[in-house]
Amino acid sequence: MNVEKPFIKNAIEHLGFKEFTEIQNKIIPIIRNKDDVIGCSQTGTGKTHAFLIPIFEMIDPSKQEVQVVITTPTRELANQIYKAATQMGDFARDYIDIRRFVGGRDKNKEMERLEKKQPMIVIGTPGKLHDLVLQERVLNIHTAQTFIIDEADMTMDQGFFNLVIDLTQTLKKDTQFCVFSATIPEQMRPSLRKMMASPKEIFITPRQLSNLNIEHVFVPIKSKHPKDVLLQILSTMKPYIALIFCNTKETVDEVTNFLYSQGKNVAKLHGDMPSRQRKRVMQQANQAKFQYIVASDIASRGIDIDGVSHVINYELPYDMEFYIHRTGRTGRANYEGLAISLYRTEDDAYIDYLEDKGIEITYKEVRDGEFIERRERKERGKRERIRRGDNK
Repeated sequence: MNVEKPFIKNAIEHLGFKEFTEIQNKIIPIIRNKDDVIGCSQTGTGKTHAFLIPIFEMIDPSKQEVQVVITTPTRELANQIYKAATQMGDFARDYIDIRRFVGGRDKNKEMERLEKKQPMIVIGTPGKLHDLVLQERVLNIHTAQTFIIDEADMTMDQGFFNLVIDLTQTLKKDTQFCVFSATIPEQMRPSLRKMMASPKEIFITPRQLSNLNIEHVFVPIKSKHPKDVLLQILSTMKPYIALIFCNTKETVDEVTNFLYSQGKNVAKLHGDMPSRQRKRVMQQANQAKFQYIVASDIASRGIDIDGVSHVINYELPYDMEFYIHRTGRTGRANYEGLAISLYRTEDDAYIDYLEDKGIEITYKEVRDGEFIERRERKERGKRERIRRGDNK
């Protein structure tokens, strides 16, 4: 791995890096060259270090001013990036001032410290940064050489993208912009065009992610209640930690209560829970105090839980790209993972899309407490021929 500073080489070796991932190989040279970039990739591709490594190469510890700003839509994501950044910064010979700015912290202390000294690397949520930069005017980001928008589509989904655009208005004309996102929604493109004249665009598609150590199993609901099918599925496994995804917080509550009534060691995570409560659940999960966690999509991109052996889609996500984010929570660090999805016949087009993206799906159902493989593709092909009037 080619890195320009010895301390970075030591840091990534300490983290267990043996070689760069595809996105790291493509993104790092672009950021080093100070070009603008749009990087599209899913969870688990190594995106965070793709921008942290060149950032640390460019940081000048002799300048006590803001040199890099990283925005991300949730405090959980900000905490993850901060943790990864401080792990690298700890190996530097000279002190690199890295600070995170998220809700729930002592604002007065943050402001007092900012009035004394500005950080070199800023990591924060759009609302908090907007407050400190444009309302309180104590965080001086106009000196930044690089501005990174992480999880841009999620930022837009949550209504924070305009706050980020406001922040960019305070920057120098030659500031480097790096935008990372799972997808680039059409409504985002006009803003990106104003921000970046001719960015390099790097796309890492789900086809590459299908090479992860994840088995994708689809189980039909048929005429049964989804909770009954879920219970049958759970009877076949002994997970270390199983993440069970639902599309709404109401369904998260419903499924959690159901599993608790069945004697399962279960916790829940969704966006309406207070941050302190979500953090406590994550800490307990990482201590293996829960075997099942029922979650909304905030957990697929904003929460870091080690040792997820199974992912179960109680409901298929509305956005097909989120299927990749959810299932990417398992099968990490060379461990094998299992992703199980409940589906109905009306999900045929959705499943075709996933298979077109390179996801290899096995179709099974539970009989007598065991998974039995189904000849699903032939059955679906027959249904398609019947619809076309060609039943040969």
